[in-house]
Amino acid sequence: MNTAVPLIAVAHGSRDPRSAQVIATVVADVRAANPGLDVRLAFLDLSLPAVADVIAAVAAEGHHEAIVVPLLLGDAFHSRVDLPGILAAARRRHPGLALTQSDVLGSGPELLAALHSRISEAGAGPGDGAVGVVLAAVGSARAESNAAVAALARRATVGTAWVGAEAAFATGAAGSVATAMARLRARGARTLVVAPWFLAPGLLLDRVCTQAVALDAAVVLADPLGASTELSRVILDRYRCAHIPLAASA
Repeated sequence: MNTAVPLIAVAHGSRDPRSAQVIATVVADVRAANPGLDVRLAFLDLSLPAVADVIAAVAAEGHHEAIVVPLLLGDAFHSRVDLPGILAAARRRHPGLALTQSDVLGSGPELLAALHSRISEAGAGPGDGAVGVVLAAVGSARAESNAAVAALARRATVGTAWVGAEAAFATGAAGSVATAMARLRARGARTLVVAPWFLAPGLLLDRVCTQAVALDAAVVLADPLGASTELSRVILDRYRCAHIPLAASA
């Protein structure tokens, strides 16, 4: 019988195989940094393994608890409705397995540091006063989620010489790439950088980048967040915070 509490990292999934490859690297980094921790990867949709199948394997191995960490930057439909529904169904199928969903990854200082690293790697250092940053995110029907990205864009310029940063969304009507780029140009930006608020590459991010290049062939395209020490730390922190109540009640 197993006593260690597994960490099930749940990503969205994508039709683009690059996405699953990057997410697998992210999870492998967490596993490598914490060799005593049982870390497993699952996907909500479009990629395998599915969440239900990973949970079934955990239950079959004799575990009584598991912590599910959503590899999601925002707290919207997938974290509030989709994943909780999957976990509720899994609890009915495996009544002997306690499943606890942690908070999403969010937009704290660790991931903001990772974002700055990607922008700097693209050639736009924090001291470059000509730079305007388009913070590109998926977008949500939940206004609070989009507002959180807009707030992150404002925070992203703190401590830099950049002209500013504007949020843009791949879906919905919250704010377009064209609008963000026009606002930055109006504020005096001479170099525009698209900084993805995405964990991994994929079709939606490709759409954003294609739109940006069509508007300005000289636009700088930074990489998505991808694997990093900062991201690994955030994932482990979400696991630990969710695990504390379980340990206290044991």
